Amino acid sequence: MRLMLTRHGETPSNLRHALDSRPPGPSLTEMGHRQASALADRLAGDRVVAVYASIAVRAQETAAPVARRHGLAVEVVEGIHELQVGDLEGLSDEDSLRRFGLVYDRWTRGDLAASMPGGESGEQLRARYLSTLEQICAKHDDGLVVVVSHGGIIRLGAEWLADNVGARLAGAKLLPNTGHVLLEPRDAGWHCLEWTGVDL
Repeated sequence: MRLMLTRHGETPSNLRHALDSRPPGPSLTEMGHRQASALADRLAGDRVVAVYASIAVRAQETAAPVARRHGLAVEVVEGIHELQVGDLEGLSDEDSLRRFGLVYDRWTRGDLAASMPGGESGEQLRARYLSTLEQICAKHDDGLVVVVSHGGIIRLGAEWLADNVGARLAGAKLLPNTGHVLLEPRDAGWHCLEWTGVDL
């Protein structure tokens, strides 16, 4: 079994560079819908056995074309939604983005006690995300499982899961809309095979 952690398509908040974490959140832009269709095209030849999405609208809209292409339903699950930024919600000014980045960098370096102002701690985020993925993976023995969620949490999750993803990669802004991290089980853990077209 392989696990593809996929970021949603473009949203209006992405265009404004705004911190947008609270579900259900906005729908995709027209470009975002085109990106979702292109994602379905890219995965048309894969043996996709399940498609999951977070409780955010943008994740479900991105997952829908992939699921339809393979005759599946989108399974919406709690626990894999974006990290909650609290008091920074909806903000796009330089200071707010800096404050977000400082906490996020602490998380990538293992300081999970740090919290977003008025939002989640790394410990809370890690617990809900990894437990949800564990439940998802327990249902599948083979094939490709596509999980559509959000850039921030995917990059952290990849670091927590994969034996070859470290803080430097997790902290880099290298996951575009509908970008993905492809993982496979290895030695009782996970190994990252690909990071949006880059083999690891």
